[in-house]
Amino acid sequence: MMRLVVVVAVATVLLLLVEGGMTARTRRELASPLHGSGIQDPYGSYCQRRGGCCPGRDDQCTVPYLDTICYCDLFCNRTVSDCCPDFWGHCLGIRPPHLGVCERNGHTGATYKKNCNLCTCGPSGQWDCEQNACLIEDDMIQAVNRGNHGWRAGNYSQFWGMTLDEGLRYRLGTKHPSRATMSMNEIQMNMDSNEHPPTYFNAADKWPGKIHEPLDQGNCAASWAFSTAAVASDRISIQSMGHMTPQLSPQNLISCDTRNQGGCAGGRIDGAWWYLRRRGVVTEECYPFSAPQHSPADGARCMMQSRSVGRGKRQATARCPNSHIYHNDIYQSTPPYRLSSHVRKPLQNSPSQAILEVHEDFFIYKSGIYRHTDINVHKASQYRKHGTHSVRITGWGEEKDYNGKTRKYWIAANSWGKNWGEDGYFRIARGENECEIEAFVIGVWGRITMEDMHNHHHHLHHQHHGRLK
Repeated sequence: MMRLVVVVAVATVLLLLVEGGMTARTRRELASPLHGSGIQDPYGSYCQRRGGCCPGRDDQCTVPYLDTICYCDLFCNRTVSDCCPDFWGHCLGIRPPHLGVCERNGHTGATYKKNCNLCTCGPSGQWDCEQNACLIEDDMIQAVNRGNHGWRAGNYSQFWGMTLDEGLRYRLGTKHPSRATMSMNEIQMNMDSNEHPPTYFNAADKWPGKIHEPLDQGNCAASWAFSTAAVASDRISIQSMGHMTPQLSPQNLISCDTRNQGGCAGGRIDGAWWYLRRRGVVTEECYPFSAPQHSPADGARCMMQSRSVGRGKRQATARCPNSHIYHNDIYQSTPPYRLSSHVRKPLQNSPSQAILEVHEDFFIYKSGIYRHTDINVHKASQYRKHGTHSVRITGWGEEKDYNGKTRKYWIAANSWGKNWGEDGYFRIARGENECEIEAFVIGVWGRITMEDMHNHHHHLHHQHHGRLK
């Protein structure tokens, strides 16, 4: 159970107790305990049975409840209280504050969780619930699916119980490019007037086996690293004609690209491409992603360093963090270039990276051609928020709607796992700069030579025979 660390003058508290009473200040700090799912025995002798611990500060002095714990030390009286029910009588010799007993679905308790909001039983026997905007809202899903918006919404268990603010903070993670980065010149490609690009293009169809499946960034706000690694992986695979098909490691970027980057607290794609060009990264197999287990952190200590080996190439100076893998080659890229937002042709060279403004309804996207649908227009502003994300564009297409109107779309890969959207992908309206997806599109080439492909083949051959032995 996470607890706020509060500096408590224990001696002062003990002095108050010795003097035989509690000041008004101490009484104001008493509050109804907050628990995950109600109290099994709200008047039980938990601290008394536990034996001691009340005078002072002891983190180990805990007693289990249904699915949480309570505390038998003085610290619990100094925060939003999570004291055991007999704490006040056993430790302080006073009557406990009103605990409150409310009924819900035939059961009584002190608290329960309603989606992302904690509900606490009040003195009058009524539930008092927080009013956070949740990442998954049933009424929002129903509103999308009832309307003719061109896309369908769905419920995702991995998002349930999270607030909208938490979703924006932990599931995105790309900082908006600086003004200098946004001023990059666009690459224009002159197309023959007789040349008509196909109405449908999917990189996975054109280059089978060379386009990598979407990964899941979990509650690590590092789409800046995931989208960069994914685009570089695809481009190297295509450029090497399938001789090299690395799934590059986002974790390598998260942990080691620390120059003005925030790891799982967000970063910039221009910094990620700088690192890929100057330092290079290893594969996901060598340096696997490690999602934050509790609260999102900046990423673990960097486990891979590289050194120059001439002609702009670099070589790893450490073994893979995955001790079962010995192939620790460093992969690098050329400087990135910006693609024109008006020309589709460059995307036929291979997948590209795009910036996306994610609104509250995007989290519940399930299928179809997405357009931001402002279904919370009549709600408070806390229900209508957005943040910056980055994704990988892999193709485009068009289809007819119910009225016979042609609807054009981009095909893009997200980094929320394959059970989100259309197997980890989504389609979004094309030609309208929907959610800013056409405002800043980046392409890059891998730094590959025939020598690289030969060495890669030699490594795999050696590794294969080593395993046979």
